[in-house]
Amino acid sequence: MKASFESLGSSTHSSFWVRQFEEKYFSAPFHFHPEYELTLIVRGTGKRYVGAHMCDYFPQDLVLLGANLPHCWKTAPSDTEENSHSIVIQFRHDCMGADFFHRPEMEPVAQLLKESKCGIQFKGATQQLQEKIGQIAREENGLKKLILLLDILHSLASWPDYQLLDRQEVFPRLSNPEKERMNAIIAYIVENFQSGISLQKAASIANMTHYAFCRYFKKINRKTFMEAVIDYRIDFAMRQLIYTNKSISRIAFDCGFNDISNFHKTFKTRLHASPLNYRKQYSALTA
Repeated sequence: MKASFESLGSSTHSSFWVRQFEEKYFSAPFHFHPEYELTLIVRGTGKRYVGAHMCDYFPQDLVLLGANLPHCWKTAPSDTEENSHSIVIQFRHDCMGADFFHRPEMEPVAQLLKESKCGIQFKGATQQLQEKIGQIAREENGLKKLILLLDILHSLASWPDYQLLDRQEVFPRLSNPEKERMNAIIAYIVENFQSGISLQKAASIANMTHYAFCRYFKKINRKTFMEAVIDYRIDFAMRQLIYTNKSISRIAFDCGFNDISNFHKTFKTRLHASPLNYRKQYSALTA
């Protein structure tokens, strides 16, 4: 599985793109593109993958992604018949001219865009901000859309509560060929960590020998390939324990462990608590 490159092409009608997606399950694969992307989840829940970071998403989730940062939103199964719904704004650094974001008045926004290389989640998005994003999706006048985009970026540049997502900054510091290679490897993990993961398959995706791949992956990520896979599995398990009523054994299999005792041992080593105690501790905190 490869992280696909998404080409948005060009438009003679607008210097940036605003699109809405309404579908049962968000269908975009793990992908990247040279544009910045601001995504608001209007409806739907599931897992959000940004670089090497994985987290749950819910309605009102608002994230700004830097250029060429791989990402995808995977929708969780739901009993409701409603479609998932997102509003996506994509723009290039030079969409308003090569030096526009370097002007003194744009310094806060320039800093925002610089930090977006890790991906930024804005917490507690207000109704007013969500309405502006909805308005830009409906607006037909090009100039008004441009003004709205600047207004939204200005608001986000001074947002008080936010989280940098992929703090490892693995992708921003890589050369373009290395980015493509690592994108493909992480995409393979994202798509397969819940089922079968093969170190040999990952090495073949990277077009490397088994030994060279192990050294390469650890050098870039500061952890082994299997440690990275386990990170995804344990993080997935933690969130299943918190947000679902599934049994411990079901969660173990759902996150890719074929042996229950190995799941318990690995979870306790990482979290210093058994899966059951972890669930109880969280329930007690939120009671």
